[in-house]
Amino acid sequence: MPTAEKAKTIEQAKDWYSRSAGVIFTDYRGLKVQEIQQLRRDLRKKGAEIHVLKNTLFRIAAGDDVAKLTDALHNGPTAVAFIFENESDCAKALLDFAKTNKKIAIKGGYFAGRTFTAKEVEALSALPPRDVLISQVIGAIAAPLSTLVGTIEALYADPIRVIGAVADKVAKDSPAPAPKAEAAPAAEAAPAEAPAAEASTDTTSTEAADAAPAENTETPTE
Repeated sequence: MPTAEKAKTIEQAKDWYSRSAGVIFTDYRGLKVQEIQQLRRDLRKKGAEIHVLKNTLFRIAAGDDVAKLTDALHNGPTAVAFIFENESDCAKALLDFAKTNKKIAIKGGYFAGRTFTAKEVEALSALPPRDVLISQVIGAIAAPLSTLVGTIEALYADPIRVIGAVADKVAKDSPAPAPKAEAAPAAEAAPAEAPAAEASTDTTSTEAADAAPAENTETPTE
């Protein structure tokens, strides 16, 4: 049965593991206490915790995920970095520390349900920070969308421009409508006949003259 101190360590390790976005395993043999403390301070600024844990305690904390890890990661002297945020920044801080202090070596890592080799952890450290990476991804997605919007707008605009040009051409080539002034004499002709009618009432000779042509024009139609 575990002691109270051991149980407390297990619970703390479970909390670290449950809150982490991933873990990085290191071989810390030969590293002094002061050096581990300095590395711990550097990682806390980035968003991680590094702790020297017995492998059996880490396996309990990781639960079923242990089956996904290679044996080399959780065997031998191991300091585990629990990465809570800024995965690439934390990996870079570990790599930079390992470059200046040969007593620590990166063994590998575990992120998003898969095991990372030491080389893959190094590749992770070369990525830009999360917020920058998200901005780049959004920009890459937004660029084609803006192009698509421009294409759609052009598809709508081009027919409108063509229709407008055709309308202008038709308007230019069509004959001008007849001026309304030409219709005025026809309208005025009716009143002009009125005096003739009035004049016919004055003399019978005029009526006789008018009647004769009228009879002549009706005869051919019969």
